[in-house]
Amino acid sequence: MTHIHPTPVLVLGTHYFAAEVDDLIDDTADMTVVGFVENLDRKRCSLPINGKAVLWIDELAHVDPNTHLICSIGTTKRAAYIEEAARFGLPFGRLIHPTAHISRRSTLGEGSIASAGVIVATGTTIGRHVIMNRGVLIGHDTVIGDYVTISPGANVAGRCVVGSQTYIAQGAIVIDGIKIGRQSVIGAGAVVTRDVPDNVMVLGVPARIVRESADGR
Repeated sequence: MTHIHPTPVLVLGTHYFAAEVDDLIDDTADMTVVGFVENLDRKRCSLPINGKAVLWIDELAHVDPNTHLICSIGTTKRAAYIEEAARFGLPFGRLIHPTAHISRRSTLGEGSIASAGVIVATGTTIGRHVIMNRGVLIGHDTVIGDYVTISPGANVAGRCVVGSQTYIAQGAIVIDGIKIGRQSVIGAGAVVTRDVPDNVMVLGVPARIVRESADGR
């Protein structure tokens, strides 16, 4: 009988979504969380999460090289933290919850998270370190850039392009064939019916630009 040895995972981040990532990984058979990593406030290293230790980021230099990293920073600002952690040479894992469905004809970049109930249709490319939260739907032949955050219940239709570090809030809808620029914010419940440029915030039904220089979230 073959015994599965789960891949050890350290979760980057120590706030609310870190505990949720731990919970999602608990539902998988091939990974196990062995701890968390903090990079801003050393005091947080004395506060275990779900009974698991919190390491200071410099301690990654002494971690088993087979340990994978997954970032739990829920905003698109996680890019800097990921780049800081990457210098230690540890691989980044991919988290796919057992209830998520990723088409075999689609790809999911390193460090990305597909939470419970996520569906990604065929021919779609999901970039690196993308967070697809609970119940997110992604249509066919869509391209999602690196560090994009897609919040619970959002629906991005087919043949769309979403630029890197864009934030799509809860329940937003993006109709077929739309292009959304880099570092933009799609507000909660917005219905996007036309292309969105870089660095803006859009809100409403239909979505309209309400702020320039949004710079992600």
